[in-house]
Amino acid sequence: MSWEIEYKKKIRTPEEALRCVQSGMRVYIQPGCAEPETLVEALMQIGPRVEDVEIVHMMTMGTAPYVAPEMAGHFRHNAVFIGANVRDAINDGRADYTPIYLSEIEGLFESGAMPLDVALIQVSPPDPHGFCSFGVGVDTTLTAANLARFVVAQVNDQMPRTYGDSYIHVSDIDAVVESSRPLCELKKVEITEMHMAIARNVAGLIEDGSVLQTGIGGIPDAVLSFLMDRKDLGVHSELVSDGVIPLIEAGVLTGARKSFKPRKIIVGFILGSKKIFDFVDNNPIFEFHPTSYTNNVQLIARNDNMVAINSALQVDLTGQVCSDSIGNQFYSGIGGQVDFLRGASFSKGGKPIIAISSTAKNDAISRIVPMLSPGAGVVTSRGLVRYVVTEFGVAFLHGKSIRERAKALIEIAHPKFREELYEYCEKTKWLQRPQPMSAAR
Repeated sequence: MSWEIEYKKKIRTPEEALRCVQSGMRVYIQPGCAEPETLVEALMQIGPRVEDVEIVHMMTMGTAPYVAPEMAGHFRHNAVFIGANVRDAINDGRADYTPIYLSEIEGLFESGAMPLDVALIQVSPPDPHGFCSFGVGVDTTLTAANLARFVVAQVNDQMPRTYGDSYIHVSDIDAVVESSRPLCELKKVEITEMHMAIARNVAGLIEDGSVLQTGIGGIPDAVLSFLMDRKDLGVHSELVSDGVIPLIEAGVLTGARKSFKPRKIIVGFILGSKKIFDFVDNNPIFEFHPTSYTNNVQLIARNDNMVAINSALQVDLTGQVCSDSIGNQFYSGIGGQVDFLRGASFSKGGKPIIAISSTAKNDAISRIVPMLSPGAGVVTSRGLVRYVVTEFGVAFLHGKSIRERAKALIEIAHPKFREELYEYCEKTKWLQRPQPMSAAR
């Protein structure tokens, strides 16, 4: 039987395709901008007839109606990385959060610790050989589709075809729902003067030939804008966004000096707008892989001059970094921060960087704190942290004593909070401020 005949036999309406979902099952939804919204909408239609269905995914860019209060008892979400659309449900107790390194999520599926019954995915139409592309989101989805008992694919002619380990054959799909709709887009973040000031300090650490990992948001986007005068930059990252396009078009981001996978942008997924969706379509510069590959510490470390740029919510004066919660309120997730900071720390010439604004809430609170807030989790330990960057400068902490760390971090804190940070250090005897000569006599 040719794949074309097999494909046509698998075409279903959304409601027909979702009949495979039964009470007590675990359902995986492709995350990010590749969220299969047609299938999510159909999932809500079957909600009244099912109970205790667990829905697992990383952050999605679309809606998450299954976390609504009226869905309690029918669906319960388990986030392995928290997005804004499920944050309230998690902190209200209607959904769960599983903290885990991004590199290890697929291992949960593979080991049987988190077996998957159904995978809801979104792919491109099949090519002449019957292969559909995962497009902008290989991430944890390729592995999920390989292991789930049922695979339901939203086949969207607006999904780009991407290169790398980015394909699933029609024969490995159980039901097809055809659609034609725009992909979910990441809302553009306004870049502020604060972002620019932090980015300027981060950019000062990036040399010609560096290999970059950046996340999403104002600081990473601003950093990229400061790199137009560099040469032969590369990318090895769990994700990229629109900000890489000007660097590629200007001949700055070439990957020519990469010691691992030269001339290729290694990436797991795209978070951005239609502009980058179109840019990656059939573009051989981009090589997509599962996150167990992109976030593999040993592979990251094979890139000489690896620069990993990650954000945080708080850093205490010993160097402990909180990135996934505000006190005991869960906010995001561990994600790939530790994977890439470790990889960069093992890289020859590597630079693991935490980039953070010195304050929050219009300068009302300091992000550099004596102690992390009660309930706050340590994502990056004080033993791993290397560079901490704010708008006031760069603190290098590796190999430094608590006294040296505290002094360096106070120097890059907002000036209005430095006095109370010094006072805390004096009480703990971590640091004694130098006394004026007249006072010492």
